[in-house]
Amino acid sequence: MKGLEGKRVVVTGGTSGIGEATSRRFAHEGARVVAIAVGEREVETAHERIEGLEAALLCDVADERQVERAFARVDELLGGVDVLVANAGISVRKPFLEIEAADWRRVLDVNLTGVFHCAQQAARRMDEGVILMTASTNGLTGHAFYADYNASKAGVILLARTMALELAPRIRVNAVCPGYVLTPMQQAEYTPEMLAEVDASIPLGRHARPDEIAALYAFLASDEAAYVTGATISIDGGEVA
Repeated sequence: MKGLEGKRVVVTGGTSGIGEATSRRFAHEGARVVAIAVGEREVETAHERIEGLEAALLCDVADERQVERAFARVDELLGGVDVLVANAGISVRKPFLEIEAADWRRVLDVNLTGVFHCAQQAARRMDEGVILMTASTNGLTGHAFYADYNASKAGVILLARTMALELAPRIRVNAVCPGYVLTPMQQAEYTPEMLAEVDASIPLGRHARPDEIAALYAFLASDEAAYVTGATISIDGGEVA
């Protein structure tokens, strides 16, 4: 992709699943990448799995002070930020009537408030730049057993659109809406039978691979996408259609 070599990139949730694939893709494009994640073991072993990674930092994006400290460290490592991929997210699969207040708060804190914290820190450091957010097709249509997750991702979409309006023309902001992606988080929540049932419902007949989502992020951050901002882009194998 044009214009990614040497870019200073931060990827949250950047040591597993979609985030790991995205960190790897940007590093392959010649960018300087810092991954931020909450899993200690994932952070400790990130360099073994992601070739060319500049650094991996332990940070809970739901905690404003931890985010501030992480971006201060990014300043030391990279001298600023050109691209943020705000990808960190969690889900709790429960029927609506069984969602506990603690579940609701944690999902919203990570998936929406965490994106807000990171986007604000990144935007303050950008003269020009790109902020990309992992939303979901769950933020576009209703999905049973994920009321908290769905609400958080719908919020991410409107946050991205609002930021795109306010930060233009200096900073482009877009939301990416993956459908079903075969990540460790997905495999932990679904049995093989459930995964097969989902595959049968998708027009392309399978889950996405994390590297396919990463490729979209690379495009949106590149000069190839210089006129794309305020967009909500589904990458779902035809699921929403």
